[in-house]
Amino acid sequence: MIKSRYILLAIAAAVVVTVSSCNGSQTAENPATPGATSSPQVTEVTTHSGHGSKPKININSAILSELDKIEAQLGVPAMSNKIQAARTYASPQDLVTKKVMTQEQFDKIKDLVTIEDVVLTGVAKDVDYMVKLGLMKGHLYVAKELLDQNQPKQAEPHIGHPVEEIYVDLEEQLNERKVKEFKTTLGSLQDLVKSTPKDAKVKADYTASIQGVDTAITALPAEQRSNPAFVLQVINGLLDTANSEYGAAVANGKISAIIEYQDSRGFVIYANELYKEIATQMAKENPEADKAITTNLAELTKNWPTAIAPAKIVKTTDEVGKLVKTIEQDSQKVIVASK
Repeated sequence: MIKSRYILLAIAAAVVVTVSSCNGSQTAENPATPGATSSPQVTEVTTHSGHGSKPKININSAILSELDKIEAQLGVPAMSNKIQAARTYASPQDLVTKKVMTQEQFDKIKDLVTIEDVVLTGVAKDVDYMVKLGLMKGHLYVAKELLDQNQPKQAEPHIGHPVEEIYVDLEEQLNERKVKEFKTTLGSLQDLVKSTPKDAKVKADYTASIQGVDTAITALPAEQRSNPAFVLQVINGLLDTANSEYGAAVANGKISAIIEYQDSRGFVIYANELYKEIATQMAKENPEADKAITTNLAELTKNWPTAIAPAKIVKTTDEVGKLVKTIEQDSQKVIVASK
């Protein structure tokens, strides 16, 4: 399954819904008529702590990793691609009208979806920025593993995702934060892997691509990047995405979509890397949470023994989901205490 480009969120002001990070309350102003063709609706998320209401998935503009949450919920292979291919939608019910899914399937996910655009501000925007850069690194990490194992064809989509999808989604933020352009480097790496994967320049372009992502990350204040409460929110975002990707990868107890399996592996690898950066501080300031998170992260990571999917799954999707939820719950103790 080759994923196409992420679509930039449109910024308009027909409807503004403010979501509180602590109590999840929402207020709507000037609600637009569903299906109207004037200004698109907008949901504004101003804060994020992981324990308030999460914004719904915009089926007109959500990144494929977000659409995979719908796919995992329904257990229908390639559903995320079907949703994307049938855009645009005048209302969520169009998922049924356009025969993307049945009414029964829609009823299961209708509370997850919207056609409202989501505009992030404050900490939520920073977390989203860091998570998406983390997704880039996860893709690149697993791509390198596959290249090292002489599997360039399997590596190709993971090299392509950062430049074709995520960079497009982040470009406005990268410009706002005055980050030096590295899309050209990502594109050069993609072209080389497609044409001459054994070229010595692949290694140099890979290193430059990772450096480009790391430079973009440093656009966030150093104090924020070393703050356990902030980093844990990023880790939760990566693990949530990994969970949905793994759910989309498994069908009938087997890995049916290897790209999604590999995606989720890369995201978990980077989540572990991030946790190691705050582990010392966590052990000192939050020893109980640190022990629980470390233990569950180690157990979760066992699910992806190699970049090449195992013939038999290590853990069920329910087991993976439970571990991810437990890590999030333990993280919340730290995040809430930091307020």
